[in-house]
Amino acid sequence: MVDSEHPSESSPSEVMAQLLDGFALSQALFVLAEAGVATVLEREGPQTVAALAERTQSDPGALGRLIRSLAPHGVFRTDGDRVAVTALGATLSEHHPQSVHSVAVGSMDLHYRAFAELRHTLRTGEPAATRYFGEPYFDWIATDPARAKLFGEAMTAFGTMRAGMFDGYRLPPGRTIADLGASDGSLLVDLLLRDHQLDRRGIVFDLPTTVESARPVLAAAGVADRVDLVAGDFFEAVPSADIYLLSWILHDWSDADSRRILTSIASAAPPHARLLVVEQIVPAGDDPHPTKKFDLTMLGILGGKERSEQEYRELLDSGGFAVDRVVPTSGPFVIIEATRRDAASDRP
Repeated sequence: MVDSEHPSESSPSEVMAQLLDGFALSQALFVLAEAGVATVLEREGPQTVAALAERTQSDPGALGRLIRSLAPHGVFRTDGDRVAVTALGATLSEHHPQSVHSVAVGSMDLHYRAFAELRHTLRTGEPAATRYFGEPYFDWIATDPARAKLFGEAMTAFGTMRAGMFDGYRLPPGRTIADLGASDGSLLVDLLLRDHQLDRRGIVFDLPTTVESARPVLAAAGVADRVDLVAGDFFEAVPSADIYLLSWILHDWSDADSRRILTSIASAAPPHARLLVVEQIVPAGDDPHPTKKFDLTMLGILGGKERSEQEYRELLDSGGFAVDRVVPTSGPFVIIEATRRDAASDRP
């Protein structure tokens, strides 16, 4: 007889079965986020399943079963036929201050289907997304404005992971900071607003299809007059600046492609310029860490990789930069400060 108050630990096969079912769990989260279930519950409070189904144009039976499947994971809380969203589930609301709604919807449309080709990645090393979409992932994103918008929103939502990252950090000397691959420029805004050097100027640098998304963000923050928008390709050339920021960029790319980016920066950078690389560092050992999950995404979608500190040091060296120091932050990221290698010995 099984003790209902003290159930036995799951067997290895039961744990493995749960892991194998992970794809169904993530898809359930995707579709409920897209339907607005968490958004309604967070704003309006607990609802009956029937009322919630009407508000979200869902089938009541299917909705109730999806909620039931996610409640044991702490996403919803049920009381008879009434359902409430938990603090965890509320992050799927469009209006939550730490919302990952766009990440969920973006993952469904931009990642999930491509992973069906992960077998191809294992055999060839080519990203599953390239095989599935028939072209490199970023090229596929750029072919559809709506797709590019969804991707940008998802990346902005991921920015919540960087909240407080620059607390206590002071930028190196220099008047102009160029944020390369800046998307909507929100990280550059954060740096400029907390900086004590009031004459500091910024450059938002990104692809022509992306860079204009920064204009309303800069205007809302009151720094539009201090920032130039520059469209371009960091594989080809970047503007001259005193400080370069690569925030969560290099992990998107292979070592060879990352060296192309770094070489492009080294070619444009004056001798005194500093490079700030914001990335997560893969720790040694088997303990859980966010980078290990993100590395799976890099493998299947982009062909990039998460790296250890030593791997970043070697990569930067091969791209023409010497690491000055690695600055920990309050979150999962570090700030790697580097100088052009041929100028590093001249620094005081």
